[in-house]
Amino acid sequence: MKIPSAIVMDLDGTLLTDDKRIPKKTIDILKELKEQGILLIFATARPPRITRFENIQLHELGLIIYYNGALFNCPSTQQLIHYPVESDVVEQVVSHCLTLNPNADISLEVKDRWYSFKDLDYQDLMHIDFHPEVIDYENLISLDATKILVTDFSDKERLVKPFQDQLNIVVTDEDRLIQIASQKASKEQAVEHILNQHKLDFTDVACFGDDHNDIGLFEMCGYPIALKNSIDQLKLLAKDVTLSNNENGVGEVLQKWL
Repeated sequence: MKIPSAIVMDLDGTLLTDDKRIPKKTIDILKELKEQGILLIFATARPPRITRFENIQLHELGLIIYYNGALFNCPSTQQLIHYPVESDVVEQVVSHCLTLNPNADISLEVKDRWYSFKDLDYQDLMHIDFHPEVIDYENLISLDATKILVTDFSDKERLVKPFQDQLNIVVTDEDRLIQIASQKASKEQAVEHILNQHKLDFTDVACFGDDHNDIGLFEMCGYPIALKNSIDQLKLLAKDVTLSNNENGVGEVLQKWL
């Protein structure tokens, strides 16, 4: 395709290698693309606190969409846009989950704070060294949640079925992580808001992704690009498939637009 007006990039499994680094070569290319006037958007399931890397501050390169679109800054007003799951719905989801499995591992993300009602260790799944803050159950279900996380839940279909028409639910990380957010929250809706502010159209946008939470973007963007490690559904939607995240697949494509 021609040089895009904007490029949207997922982080984990896409821009990041499996050891959670952004290759220096890719960073240098991104800096040059920014200098060319291309709008760079990083769209991730991550909260703000874990989008900081030793070799680059992403906000210096472009805009960041957090929590799959549930939290981001409006480019024109600089106001934080937040689409939470309201507390009454949080209570319904958590209660239903615990009814199906009283030992379920549930946590809530609330504007860059992370809570649970019991000790949880996410080192194996998320490769992080910190854990949710433990608070009382009643306090937990009184919160408006940016995102509800349920991990390693066997009966996913029964869990999501009562809420699939009112919430945005995606299963990622090799089917180990259920991410539940407001229906208003999606990467593509957040990107659309940003594009409108910049008077850009999806047809002029390239995007990179690897997992289920990137499907909406692939359906909307003019030039979706999957990676070798992407799920099959994305490869079917993609205009191109590049190398894997561990082979600097994103950088290989970006290089062509310099």
